[in-house]
Amino acid sequence: MDDRLFRTAMGKFATGVTVITTEVDGEAFGMTANAFMSVSLDPKLVLISVGKKAKMHERLKKSKKYAVNILTKEQEKLSMLFAGQLKEEFEVDFGRIQDLPIIDGALVNITCHVDKEVEAGDHTLFIGKVTHIQMNDGSPLMFFSGKYREMKEEPSEIQSI
Repeated sequence: MDDRLFRTAMGKFATGVTVITTEVDGEAFGMTANAFMSVSLDPKLVLISVGKKAKMHERLKKSKKYAVNILTKEQEKLSMLFAGQLKEEFEVDFGRIQDLPIIDGALVNITCHVDKEVEAGDHTLFIGKVTHIQMNDGSPLMFFSGKYREMKEEPSEIQSI
């Protein structure tokens, strides 16, 4: 099977956009990712999938902790920065929750300690035990078919004909 075909097919699954953050030796790092999911309610576990060639891979193996920051539609530029898609870089003022850097103003911030690491092809699945959740109001940044999207708001009232 062709790699491009596989990537294109997987891109047809609409997802939210996250920035994964961690800290190593006092320095904060982030990486845009849409490979994120909840795993378990008891215990509360989430999973991120990180390519073994990504810089974040070794940082997570060293730190053993991470935050998942679910972005709002207003944070597209942050997503692009942490995905390496911007020519001009800018400094990010990270917030903090439980000794982890977070993206302030994100729709959700979830802090985790790595519970398990599972090798899966050219990626590692970092299963994290959730230690804290913070939520904010807003609309999510979406990704579909290789492009950023916005979720269309539905009318708040049900109308009958």
